Amino acid sequence: MKRIIAAIAAMCCIANANAQESKDNETVQDVYPYNTFEKWRIGGYSELVAAFKDYGSNRFFGHSDGNVKENRSTIAIPRATIAGDYKFNSKWILGMEVEFEAGGVGTAYELENTENGEYETEIEKGGEVALEQLHITRLINRAFNVRVGHMVVPVGLTNSHHEPNQFFGTVRPEGETSIIPCTWHETGLEFFGTIGKGYGRFDYEAQIVSGLNANGFDRNSWALGAKQGKFEQDNFTNPGYVLRVDYKGVPGLRIGGSIYYCANVGGNADKTQTYDGLGKMPVRIYNIDGQYKNRYVEARANMLYGSLTNSHVLSAKNGKLSNKSGYTRLTPVAHNAVSYGGEVGLKIAGLTQSENCPDIIPFVRYEYYNPQEKVSGNYTAEERLKTSMWVMGANWRATPNIVVKADYTNRKIGGGKYNSENEFAIGVAWTGWLGVN
Repeated sequence: MKRIIAAIAAMCCIANANAQESKDNETVQDVYPYNTFEKWRIGGYSELVAAFKDYGSNRFFGHSDGNVKENRSTIAIPRATIAGDYKFNSKWILGMEVEFEAGGVGTAYELENTENGEYETEIEKGGEVALEQLHITRLINRAFNVRVGHMVVPVGLTNSHHEPNQFFGTVRPEGETSIIPCTWHETGLEFFGTIGKGYGRFDYEAQIVSGLNANGFDRNSWALGAKQGKFEQDNFTNPGYVLRVDYKGVPGLRIGGSIYYCANVGGNADKTQTYDGLGKMPVRIYNIDGQYKNRYVEARANMLYGSLTNSHVLSAKNGKLSNKSGYTRLTPVAHNAVSYGGEVGLKIAGLTQSENCPDIIPFVRYEYYNPQEKVSGNYTAEERLKTSMWVMGANWRATPNIVVKADYTNRKIGGGKYNSENEFAIGVAWTGWLGVN
């Protein structure tokens, strides 16, 4: 409670700090994209992906050698997002974003692969409708501004750059999105700004947001399902603390990193007494990433490392959660999870220096991820979760807002001990602002 009161008091003081703002009003507008519209704007992004695969839908129950060999095809709209901003005046700005994932919601049957392929009735239709952002921004000066509400948590490369024109593949990079929430969005308070000018500046974001929930950690995806939001209110007794810094010191180059810390995810459980007397369960997530662009090449790289203290104690409890809890109950939960990878693409138009050449970028990506990099206690890690993969393909940027993608993926499972997985995918995506005033 003291943290909440202090944060609100700080925001109120900052909101009335008008003495500094007159000097820096123009530089605020230069750094942040609010100078691109007078009063409001509306836009969004979406993707459509068709894939042709040679493996089954479940690596764990399919076969002792991993996924069964099965030729199948899928098609989906992974997400469609509507976003908008509204200026009450030059200092107070409302922002929001709503995502329709995999076709929205409804009542449908599904096969629950984590329970040996049993039928279940779910109050969903393959996806969800999520309020990803709804916040009020108070611009003060170039170096220090305030945002309060529901916002994206900038941990990892993909959360910070999740729009489909910000990565090459038909789907988001698998590594980070397999072990932490993506797009990760929480409610809380943010301070942000820019220190320095031109090339050689630092952009930063510092947040206090609702923390991860111990109930949602599992064997297959570590913290991916640990985001709160299941009920009308989130627990805020043990908030998450986030810091992200990006350095832009060379034309075309950005190097950044983020830190996430929650002192006790057990204190954010649906039933807070679930983990009483078992000691604190702090979570730490560290990431470093970078991007480089010039006329000829576009490259990105990222590394993410997660640590959960007392994971063996959490595993013992999570394996006994109620069948009706909605959580997978798959254990053991790892002490450490890791992901790293990189991609590079060649800009054909830049290489040919021809104005009539289509904007085509062939690329290659490598990723490694393991939600069970290290387990604690008497548990044994599941080797089928250790994945290394290559993706090769091409992007055609038909317009600045529309990109057509095609790629081939090969996954090596468990260091090659299990059946590999191959797929070919094609997709189209768009992103942009549809209306500006």
